[in-house]
Amino acid sequence: MVKNNVLAFCVCLFSFVAVAQSSNPMEVLQQIEQNNATLKAFSSFLESKKLSQKASNNLPDPQAGVYYLPFGNHASGDYTEFQVTQSFEFPSVYSVRGDLIEMQEAQNTMEYQLKRQEVLLPAFKLLNELIFLAKKEKIEQLRVLQSKKIFDQTNELFELEQAGILELNKAKIAWIQEQFKLDILESDRKKIMIRLKNMNGGIELDFAPNDYIGSLAINDPETLWQEKMQVDPEFKILLEQEKVAQQQIRLSKNKSLPNLTAGYNYQGVSGSIYSGVYGGVSIPLWSTRNTVKAAEANYDYQKSFTQVKTDLLRTEFLGEYEVYQVLLKKYQEYQSTLESLGSEELLLQAFELGELSFMQYYIELQFYQNALDSMLVMENQLVQSKAELLKHQL
Repeated sequence: MVKNNVLAFCVCLFSFVAVAQSSNPMEVLQQIEQNNATLKAFSSFLESKKLSQKASNNLPDPQAGVYYLPFGNHASGDYTEFQVTQSFEFPSVYSVRGDLIEMQEAQNTMEYQLKRQEVLLPAFKLLNELIFLAKKEKIEQLRVLQSKKIFDQTNELFELEQAGILELNKAKIAWIQEQFKLDILESDRKKIMIRLKNMNGGIELDFAPNDYIGSLAINDPETLWQEKMQVDPEFKILLEQEKVAQQQIRLSKNKSLPNLTAGYNYQGVSGSIYSGVYGGVSIPLWSTRNTVKAAEANYDYQKSFTQVKTDLLRTEFLGEYEVYQVLLKKYQEYQSTLESLGSEELLLQAFELGELSFMQYYIELQFYQNALDSMLVMENQLVQSKAELLKHQL
């Protein structure tokens, strides 16, 4: 019965198709996004930044002044003057700066998406690790049952004086070792759940891992790269920085236009009253000197930086993609070979028929179990590498 269960499990293990889960990783990531303290804090920071950017386009405060001059030698009555003025930049400056603020807000949105990606990618990898541990745990549970059966059979042979105490002790140790491996897996699972709880704002997560999501196959590198450039916030931020730098050139040019002042003036002396409007112009001869050139130089820098950064990211991406494809090919070869062997079943049959001693059986079994464990590790590496390559889809 045990050998049939082992074979059935191995067949299921080699399937690439994701099965229905009681708790989907993407749903868990949605919970983490809502509850994560880092994302909440960053969202508040961006809101503060947004309000500060809007405040930069406010009008300056109005000014009011009063003159009352009763002192001195004069035959006429005391002199009184009252004036209220409002200064402002040239009207087009506010329009251009408003467009700049909208671009900065779009950049803030991309910065949040990038921070979100920085939080959710490690969380997704931890969820994949839980899936890996669950698969390992199923294997270890079968191995514990199998090693217990071998120990019981060896104990029966010992009582019949057909096996020595040395073989009996080794069979018992093998059983204990498998139980210990199961305990280690449970300990690792608990540690990951603690980390996920911390990422979820201290709230426990309900995640029942079944299998990895989707196939290990991915699109060709050029298609995948174009997709990343369109949706990945890291690229979008670079483009927004260019737009902001270009808009700052327009703003610098408009700020070279005169500043204006308008107001009301009242004057009273010797029983006479004079009142009317007040207007003034401030010509920015010196305050805007070299600001346009500085903005243009910054724009040139942003364009060059975007190109350099994009080339660097593309080189890294193609390197990761190539490593992934090499590992995937090796994994598929490994999988195909292990599927066709059925070696654990044959070994168990040989032991039960007395064709192998316990030590012979145990040594051969370790070889095939290590091979299966190595394949599982390779599968997990592929899944984690795939998560890196497709992080823009989170």
